[in-house]
Amino acid sequence: MSANLKYVSLGILVFQTTSLVLTMRYSRTLKEEGPRYLSSTAVVVAELLKIMACILLVYKDSKCSLRALNRVLHDEILNKPMETLKLAIPSGIYTLQNNLLYVALSNLDAATYQVTYQLKILTTALFSVSMLSKKLGVYQWLSLVILMTGVAFVQWPSDSQLDSKELSAGSQFVGLMAVLTACFSSGFAGVYFEKILKETKQSVWIRNIQLGFFGSIFGLMGVYIYDGELVSKNGFFQGYNRLTWIVVVLQSLTLLPGWSAVARSRLTATSHSLVQGILLPQPLSSWDCRREPLRLAYTVYIFKDCSNRYKNCKK
Repeated sequence: MSANLKYVSLGILVFQTTSLVLTMRYSRTLKEEGPRYLSSTAVVVAELLKIMACILLVYKDSKCSLRALNRVLHDEILNKPMETLKLAIPSGIYTLQNNLLYVALSNLDAATYQVTYQLKILTTALFSVSMLSKKLGVYQWLSLVILMTGVAFVQWPSDSQLDSKELSAGSQFVGLMAVLTACFSSGFAGVYFEKILKETKQSVWIRNIQLGFFGSIFGLMGVYIYDGELVSKNGFFQGYNRLTWIVVVLQSLTLLPGWSAVARSRLTATSHSLVQGILLPQPLSSWDCRREPLRLAYTVYIFKDCSNRYKNCKK
């Protein structure tokens, strides 16, 4: 990977991560006349957009031939039902995770959510060790311990938080539980998906189409079970506006594990993008001494990145 492509990928990843958190949080707390859009329908639409994007990428890889595209989809998906069914498990988990993120951002501020959600690094590492037999060095384990400590400090209530009545203790607990559950589901589904990719020769875009297919089915089931009455009363796209569509498009990009794998390769981009993703979802006025826990989280990722660079230099 060239240096220019690495920095471009980093910039896009920072923009995507930051803008998704900010817009999703704003869209869930914005008070408007009429019904609010349903997060369950937004998840389904994002899955459908992901399928469309991946089909276009497969079409491009097929030299822009509709006949070749149809042959690839038929051979790789319809003719391999067992391989396709393997994606049902991570797809269901991803669908649950995406719905939980809406719940979390409806009950937590953007900065607290973003820092806490980085526990998915810890869960991913644990699942990688147990499922893929990966080995982590001393610096990596130490970084994970510091990360966990930083997240714990972020959740420690400050004096300003005790005085604030913007969010009730109950809603904060719901948001925290949603984030923690999403962290575990993200770690397991990501490692499971990586394991499937290593065991087969299918392209990552085909795998994403399979994920999106099952994700749409699971998502529609969720819409019917939890929001069926509201959909029948006000329609599937109730409450949708320009901001809602921006959120859906940004989320559809995050639903592409293949893009994430490309953008975060070399590991050096990951830690810096997460640092920016943590700091940027805060107003400029909040970048002061009142945000001490976030500074601790900042040092976590600098330490993590430095340890990676140290090992690369030794090679």
